[in-house]
Amino acid sequence: MVVPVTSPRAPHAAAALGQGTRARIREHLDALYPPASAGRTWQRLCERLDRFLELHPPEPVAEPFDETDVMVIAYGDMVRAEGEAPLQTLRGFLDDHFGDLVSGVHLLPIHPYTSDDGFSVADFDRVDPRLGDWDDVTAYRPDYDLMLDAVVNHVSASHPWFRAWVAGDPSYADFFIDVDPSTDLSRVTRPRTSPLLTPVETAHGTAHVWTTFSADQVDLNFANPEVLLAVTDVLLHYLSAGATRLRLDAIAFLWKEIGTSCIHLPQTHEVVRLWRTIVDAVAPGTLIVTETNVPQDENVRYFGDGTDEAHMVYQFPLAPLVLHAFHKRDARTLRLWLESLRTPSPVATFLNFLGCHDGIGMRPVERILPRQDIYELVNRVQAHGGGVSLRAHADGSSSPYELNTTYFDALSNPLAGETMESQVARFMSAHAVLLALAGMPAVYFHSLVGSRNWREGMAKTGKLRTINRERLDRDALEAEIADPLSLRRAVVDRWRPRLAARRAHPAFHPGAEQRLPSVDPGLLVVDREAREAGDRVLCVHNLTDEPRTLTLDERAGLPARTRLAALVSKLEVTTDARGGLSLVVPPNGVGWFHVPT
Repeated sequence: MVVPVTSPRAPHAAAALGQGTRARIREHLDALYPPASAGRTWQRLCERLDRFLELHPPEPVAEPFDETDVMVIAYGDMVRAEGEAPLQTLRGFLDDHFGDLVSGVHLLPIHPYTSDDGFSVADFDRVDPRLGDWDDVTAYRPDYDLMLDAVVNHVSASHPWFRAWVAGDPSYADFFIDVDPSTDLSRVTRPRTSPLLTPVETAHGTAHVWTTFSADQVDLNFANPEVLLAVTDVLLHYLSAGATRLRLDAIAFLWKEIGTSCIHLPQTHEVVRLWRTIVDAVAPGTLIVTETNVPQDENVRYFGDGTDEAHMVYQFPLAPLVLHAFHKRDARTLRLWLESLRTPSPVATFLNFLGCHDGIGMRPVERILPRQDIYELVNRVQAHGGGVSLRAHADGSSSPYELNTTYFDALSNPLAGETMESQVARFMSAHAVLLALAGMPAVYFHSLVGSRNWREGMAKTGKLRTINRERLDRDALEAEIADPLSLRRAVVDRWRPRLAARRAHPAFHPGAEQRLPSVDPGLLVVDREAREAGDRVLCVHNLTDEPRTLTLDERAGLPARTRLAALVSKLEVTTDARGGLSLVVPPNGVGWFHVPT
């Protein structure tokens, strides 16, 4: 049982679940379990939620997100200092350099773990003492919105739940999935090339447990309502610790049913709906975020109807499509895809990102990019010193699952002999696209400080994902940022005005109107407008290594014959004899403008 921590929320009058919420919870449970089991689970779950509300009465909330929302993604020990808990060091670094420019922090897994850099949780009750403690986690609030990683599809083989199951403890019967190895599991979707079943010696003999991701990451059995209750306790604990966003890691694989693909099953969606109902009732304003590295049509199903599943879904196609656009020096595929995006309600949006702790996922673009273009990106990343992870197919073949690289080196070859200025311009042009788009932007820590591939780390661990997970010494990092000639300084200096502009204009609200004029294929133009606020911005991005000219033409929906106020980057503006305007955009240049309305 997870022990609640003291909530950072101020106490109010005692609250209790409303009858409507109780009825919806019962409906969710009836869809998951037989009637008698659903009834018992409902009683116990409602008792838990009532206790939570007594300790943590909900507070009034405004809209769930706005233009000021910019997230930073980081491991708790991504930056370290002698004699200080890394969670404190990270917060201090963000306070000093970006505290007025970012709104939230996504802390990657914070618990003790045994493998996969935290994604094999060994104890949900504790914060990894190498990072700090629960007080160091709650300290991020109220200055930052806090997103915690809910790694709930599986636990470490060293987790107390699994050890109790192995020992035959009846309290943990059916917590995990034991499958006869002769069972036909050929229809199961595999994200890895490792075996799906792992033999384990237990008190009752050899078991073959379900391990979607690795032998050390044993899948939980949500068909057992005791598992649902135990994991819901973990989520409530995160809320009591100040989390305002819950990232549901690998959620697509949550429910297993032999004879199916075991991905995106109806029961998985029902569990997400249940947790959405719970969060909206006990911690309104908290966002459910689903992480599903799958093709886009499958990904967006986790919005549900826009009000009953995820508040946000990860926008996985964006990173490979932006890379593809810069690789081809052509924005057309990216623009057409962006034009196709829709969210089902004003309280649902995409979490946009380019770099992250994992690689650049390729599954999401399997139905968008031709196979040849995918392999061109694979070859590009490998030529730039990165790697490629594969996923297995039922016929024994494999295909690219993700590209392992920092986003900086995905865009620029460290051995190409380009100037640092050219490479920084390309990198920051890509991230200006990220900041300009509808949705909430999230920036990986290594992108925030301009990191390159950590090939030494990858060679040391033998794991491709290490290339993008280097831990940094704060003193050394500060020295590089202080050096006016360094790469890190050049990147940090460019982030500041762009983040400030993003947060200052309602036109950048995640749900504000977005238009993508069809212009020169080498340019991506993003026209954002918040009609109610009377605010409009025009964002121009050059995806090529050559100067480009944009003619402001009313036929393309552009603000012709209008005085534009520069927000980011002063570009040369020319006027023809009839008063028409053109912008000259330098190689990989960016121009953001406020458009008078």
